[in-house]
Amino acid sequence: MTAISVHVPGANELDTHAEALARIMAETVQDGAAIGFMQPFSLADGLDFFRNQVFPEVRAGRRRLLLAELDGAAAGSVQLITALPPNQPHRCEVAKMMVAPAARRKGIGAALMGALDAEARAAGKSLITLDTRTGDKAEPLYLSSGFLTAGVIPGFALDPDGKALHATTYMYKSL
Repeated sequence: MTAISVHVPGANELDTHAEALARIMAETVQDGAAIGFMQPFSLADGLDFFRNQVFPEVRAGRRRLLLAELDGAAAGSVQLITALPPNQPHRCEVAKMMVAPAARRKGIGAALMGALDAEARAAGKSLITLDTRTGDKAEPLYLSSGFLTAGVIPGFALDPDGKALHATTYMYKSL
């Protein structure tokens, strides 16, 4: 039986997880995930993203990073952006939901989404929003986690391989 755990690394722990997070991101983007990056995407690209964009936001309290482990090894991650404009203090956004390709279909995504809800509540949020590539394999996960579809925007972004534009589906969940 596999053991899944999800935790929020403290500010002093972030650097110890940088390489594992960067590896998951590189594998996820290379596998075709539409999380805002283009292929090729390397471990160095992931390290740069986490160290220079995510970790400073986490340390400043504007973003929460959740790390999932499968049998003690990093297997997935998701971010919760909590610092939004002043007229949206009740809302937060999901960002960069990813599960390592070798660890998929084992309940990691569902565990991350459940922990995400708890983090949003702990931050005093009552509405969570996200966008995902329309028809992506993550869309059913979001629906099963209680998200509702708000709408679809066609031609929203390039696929990671740069060959075509894809639509994005905006989703929301009230807590």
